[in-house]
Amino acid sequence: MKGLAIGILGLQGDLEEHTAATRLALEKMTLKGSVNWVKTAKNAEAIDGLIIPGGESTVIGRLAAFNQALELIKERIHDGMPVLGTCAGLIMLAKKAYDRVVGETSQPVLAAMDIVVERNSFGRQRESFEADLEIPILGEKKFRGVFIRAPSVRESGANVKVLSRFNDTIVAVKQDNIIGTAFHPELGDDLRLHEYFLDMVSQRSQLSKVAQK
Repeated sequence: MKGLAIGILGLQGDLEEHTAATRLALEKMTLKGSVNWVKTAKNAEAIDGLIIPGGESTVIGRLAAFNQALELIKERIHDGMPVLGTCAGLIMLAKKAYDRVVGETSQPVLAAMDIVVERNSFGRQRESFEADLEIPILGEKKFRGVFIRAPSVRESGANVKVLSRFNDTIVAVKQDNIIGTAFHPELGDDLRLHEYFLDMVSQRSQLSKVAQK
């Protein structure tokens, strides 16, 4: 039986941490699957779900555009492939991004979510912090969010569900097959967000198999 093929956009960022967390979540859920880095358009063709990690969103976007992976990922997301974007990944998923200090940016984005994201919303590296967040889709227990040069969602469309706020600021959202977080779930020991994402991937994979019969 073929397992789930989980891709992590492997151009720059928290690759090892997301890889480890995803493998642990697969094991905990007793799901058969593999976790591989996606660096090319060909890699992006062979996955069931994609994680876009934290890192430098401008670098990730430009490298993905250069090697032609960006357009194929856009197509896969449009076709329903589940995606989890964290920190820089949230910026990549937005229809528009700007920086709190320098204003408009010209970075390539996927424009997959109906959101406007502000980069460095909570300050630079020295303003990094952790916070206990309420994320109802993950249960009553609070989720420890790690914020490092974190963005935030400043505008969201009608189809976007707000999953969590820090004070009054939106820090996690979901739109159809896409989840975006301002924080780094891969840097803690709570696997619930990765498990939720893997459940989305598993459900879509099962529906695809039924449709092919």
